[in-house]
Amino acid sequence: MTMDGGTSAPEVRRLRLHVRGAVQGVGFRPYVYGLATRYRLGGFVANDPHGVIIEVEGERAADFITALPLEKPPLARIDDISVHPVGTLASEGFCIRASEQGRVSTRIVADAATCKECLRELFDPSSRFHRYPFINCTHCGPRYTIAERLPYDRSATAMKGFAMCRACADDYANPDSRRFHAEAIACPACGPRLSHEIADIAAAIAGGRIVAIKGLGGYQLLCDARDSEVVRRLRQRKQRDQKPFAVMVGSVDAVADIADAETAELALLESSPRPIVLLRSRDRLAPAIAPELSRLGVMLSVAPLHHLIFAALNAAHARAGKSWAIVATSANPGGEPLLIDNRQAERRLAGIADLVVTHDRDIVTRADDSVVAMVAGRTQFIRRARGYVPEPVRLARSVPPILAVGGALKATVTVTRGNEAFVSQHIGDLDTAAGVRFFEETVDHLLSTLDIEPVVVAHDLHPNMASTRFAEASGKRLIAVQHHHAHAASVMAERGIAGPALALVLDGFGYGSDGGNWGGELLACDGATFRRLGHLAPMKMPGGDRAAREPWRMGASVLHGLGRGDAIATRFDAQPQASRLGAVLDQPGVPTTTSAGRLFDAAAGLLGLCPVQSYEGEAAMKLEALVRTPRIAQDGWVIERGVLSLAPLFARLATGTIDPVEGAELLHGTLAAACVDWIGRAARATGISTVALSGGCFLNAILSREIERGCIAAGLSPLLPRQMPPNDGGLSLGQAWIAALGLLEQQDLEGTA
Repeated sequence: MTMDGGTSAPEVRRLRLHVRGAVQGVGFRPYVYGLATRYRLGGFVANDPHGVIIEVEGERAADFITALPLEKPPLARIDDISVHPVGTLASEGFCIRASEQGRVSTRIVADAATCKECLRELFDPSSRFHRYPFINCTHCGPRYTIAERLPYDRSATAMKGFAMCRACADDYANPDSRRFHAEAIACPACGPRLSHEIADIAAAIAGGRIVAIKGLGGYQLLCDARDSEVVRRLRQRKQRDQKPFAVMVGSVDAVADIADAETAELALLESSPRPIVLLRSRDRLAPAIAPELSRLGVMLSVAPLHHLIFAALNAAHARAGKSWAIVATSANPGGEPLLIDNRQAERRLAGIADLVVTHDRDIVTRADDSVVAMVAGRTQFIRRARGYVPEPVRLARSVPPILAVGGALKATVTVTRGNEAFVSQHIGDLDTAAGVRFFEETVDHLLSTLDIEPVVVAHDLHPNMASTRFAEASGKRLIAVQHHHAHAASVMAERGIAGPALALVLDGFGYGSDGGNWGGELLACDGATFRRLGHLAPMKMPGGDRAAREPWRMGASVLHGLGRGDAIATRFDAQPQASRLGAVLDQPGVPTTTSAGRLFDAAAGLLGLCPVQSYEGEAAMKLEALVRTPRIAQDGWVIERGVLSLAPLFARLATGTIDPVEGAELLHGTLAAACVDWIGRAARATGISTVALSGGCFLNAILSREIERGCIAAGLSPLLPRQMPPNDGGLSLGQAWIAALGLLEQQDLEGTA
């Protein structure tokens, strides 16, 4: 909080306050109104393009200022309060004024799960909102997904076409109501309507059918998670062979029936964003929910519609001794973006869902469910989307306006404004025309909502990414950022660090500065620059990208590297091309990689665990699921001239005498110990003790925990991402931070010239 004007607050009778942060659409103005009334102050409160402006006068103005940040509404976030005197202007009472227009520098808050007050009204027969699936107030409901622009007023949302009835209009205009200026306010008399009755939806689920419903951020597919046949049918229709499904339960008490959860994990489940939380599975659902995995993605009811479905299931289709659990997965056929349009959903989901439930409130911005896990006592994002976006990352300093367009997989975009970085929701992969359109829509929406014109566009170094081509077509000044440098910078940005710092990036694939296939990198980062201190020992990738989809090929590569190429044909005799692969590996020009992800693939291939992957990361996830206690092969690695090789460990795995559990435990323990040794040597050589840990392999909870612990024990300061995922979902933030640091360094040089 800052105070301008050289006069202390108690001596001034009229003060003007500017409050910046997430303070629009969250009940902040009625809160201010009630607080000012309590202290018998005159003045007003209004939304303005920068947040909220308040003027107060009266003897207890100082008490008001002290109390203001302490009792704020649950969804409000206050970044700054500035106060300065404006003289004495007699006023009678306190009022709420209409929003002021102008260039926007405030923000929309994220969508929020149904609050306890609305949930009580939802099932209260005396409430006018009884069993209404669109009940909301200033403490909950849709925000970002229905907002078209700022300031956040009803006329700028998907609710603009719904004229309020008298009762809703009275609530909307009443500062004492929980729905004062709740922009999505509606009731059965005036609001959106479902296409089907709740009882019919519940009966369809209970009857073993697949139901598509329009959720907060897009369509979801629901079915009975205990019914193996309907789960099998869902996989077949959605063409999703093995990738795990998330499961929704109706209450936190029902979680214990299907998964083991710690106190912190239960708190995450019940938090306002309502993410999917990865929990230790108790294997009580259909086996096809998460095949061969130890963790299960669980979420609680998010929207009123979910609560009503569970209530109907429990009332009309009760199960003795078992709670209802339903698959809740994104409705995106063929890996395309989440569907949000009613007509498209009815057409595109006709071959997947037995029942498609629509409603007439538009979704302006699609947003998948967020996915998180608790790792060593901290929250780890796997996918950051609904419930968290568009909450910004606070930067260490103000930077120029920058657009960063991320990578090609798990894409996000970032826009900077002042000392804030706004990272978009998870967009997904840009390998389809629909994915690229969603990416372009997201860029347009983020720039227009924030009212930003970027001075540069930051992009990946890879020349053939769709995001790179978009940047090149923008007409803006471009800054190319190496993939793994961006991974490191993402962690550094959210921690407010420009460097120097070491960075260990364990990833799948990234285009290297030399044009090579990088993925296991030890870097030294400082400002906008980096040096490659070391990397994992290169491995051949027979078949190029195909080797990333078929782990047996990476296993064959290891055998060939150990001088045992003649064993490939018999070791992988179930693969038709195994007999020819040894000869392929003997030829010059076979692509190589330093990827950490391919290490996991090679281990899975050698252990016979996952010869062919049906989704990205399947082999690594199934290896992780086997580990109970990581084991370290003390002679399992070699470090020479900055190159880390696990050849000694892989020689043991290649013998064929180690079972998958022992092999998985040896891989995790040895790789973690080797990385700590590697980092420690670099720290001693450079004198740098801070190390950023990033890359998709850090989604592996065991590897992440063991490397972090090892670094701390070695006297180092490890930094893991907390606000972003370590995978490519964090790339755009890192790109933006590097571009910003480069521009600031250039400005400093020009200023001293």
